[in-house]
Amino acid sequence: MKVISWSHSALKDYEGCPKRYQEVKVLKNYPFTETEATRYGNEVHKALELYIRDNTPVPKAYQQFVPVVDELLKKPGRKLAEQQMALTKELKPCDWRASDVWVRGIADMLIIDDDNMTAWVVDWKTGSDKYPDRDQLKLMSIMVFAHYPHIRKVNSALLFIVKGSMTKHSMTYDQADAHWWDYRERAARIEQAHETGVWNAKPSPLCPWCPATTCVHHPKH
Repeated sequence: MKVISWSHSALKDYEGCPKRYQEVKVLKNYPFTETEATRYGNEVHKALELYIRDNTPVPKAYQQFVPVVDELLKKPGRKLAEQQMALTKELKPCDWRASDVWVRGIADMLIIDDDNMTAWVVDWKTGSDKYPDRDQLKLMSIMVFAHYPHIRKVNSALLFIVKGSMTKHSMTYDQADAHWWDYRERAARIEQAHETGVWNAKPSPLCPWCPATTCVHHPKH
């Protein structure tokens, strides 16, 4: 059977509504449409990536974020920007586009302190900080442990750079296995849906904003 790959966003999309996931991710009936918010977020991410990786000056419109990044750059260790991490189902690091890739994740900023066997993972957020999702930090942390097996502790944060707030998380190496079992169970539900062809809709107050307008629960249906 073909390996069904997933990411944090894909898993959240499926758990939010399997039917929407099928229409958007599997059948691709509704191509992604860029909004002003997503365009802004992408521009900020790119500017900070180039600044961290190549010391490229940040455009004037995003200069207010530089002091925050500079503080992180003071930490000891290797600084990596937009670091892609991919694993097979056996939790072995693999190429991003490998045929047997099982899970993918990108660290907006990753600091590997080899001497102290500690890592920092930061995810830039340009939107609201009202509902921070620590689940993303858990996944990124255990992926760091898989890619850098000498690391014994990962400190992570969702950094809401527009709002000026931060949601932190910390994990040690011995906690990783328990989290992997949780993710295996959750990812298995996506695999089962692919096998059975059953994608049940999960109506919610968010239905009016769903791109799958043909769904019976959508107001435009």
